[in-house]
Amino acid sequence: MEFALWLVLILLLGGAFVFWRWGSRSRRSNELADARAEAQRWYERLGGQLMNLHGDAPAVRQALADAGERYNAAGSQLEQATTPRQFGLARETALEGLAYIRAARTAMGIDPGPELPPLAAAQGAGALTKERQVDVQGQTFRAGPQPGNATPYYYPGGRFQGRPVPAGWYSTPWWKTALGAGVGVVGGLLIADALFSPAFADPGYGYDAGYQEGFGDGQDFGDQGGDMGGDQGGGDYAGGDFGGGDYGGGDFGGFGGGDFGGDFGGGDW
Repeated sequence: MEFALWLVLILLLGGAFVFWRWGSRSRRSNELADARAEAQRWYERLGGQLMNLHGDAPAVRQALADAGERYNAAGSQLEQATTPRQFGLARETALEGLAYIRAARTAMGIDPGPELPPLAAAQGAGALTKERQVDVQGQTFRAGPQPGNATPYYYPGGRFQGRPVPAGWYSTPWWKTALGAGVGVVGGLLIADALFSPAFADPGYGYDAGYQEGFGDGQDFGDQGGDMGGDQGGGDYAGGDFGGGDYGGGDFGGFGGGDFGGDFGGGDW
């Protein structure tokens, strides 16, 4: 009798274990199928948009070229994906391509279409709201919220060397480290410093609120001593005199000879 009870208990435990393993495999299979379908859906949408859009303006051509690169990359990722995470990466690539599609449609002057799910890479990066122009090592760099012949390169927002880069239109894709003409990793950081650093604490300087949050994730500039006046040529940075042009005499380190401090104080950001 006792042996029979033990046998029944073992059979029950064995059945429960088999059922648990089957349920776990079923869940993993469903998760994988859902991730594959989600990535495939955005990938196919990107392909359809690429087939139907054409334009001659530099900003349109560049945005479509970038979207095409993401389409090819997403297709390769889909072919090699075997896990939900890998399918999620393919989905993210396809969504980034669709962000370029929206940029191309904007440059064409047509409705950009419905909003997309937020890009993980762009979280906290914000977006440009005003035009900017700076000189760095003898080169002029422009950025702004709208496309143009002088700003044909769209960026959907992300990070460069750990620094958040707002979404917007740029004169040069300096975030690509493989560039020549001295605009590589070091040059890109200088450009980012010139374009973005002074705006970290005030979205009114040309960025939406997301940039402030993103910059704070990387470095809390406000905790680095508070009163920066002594280190910046006598100006009281923390005390609110930044707008008055008292920032090292108005010459922000000679970025291409431009009067960096004067622009900030004059509200040209």
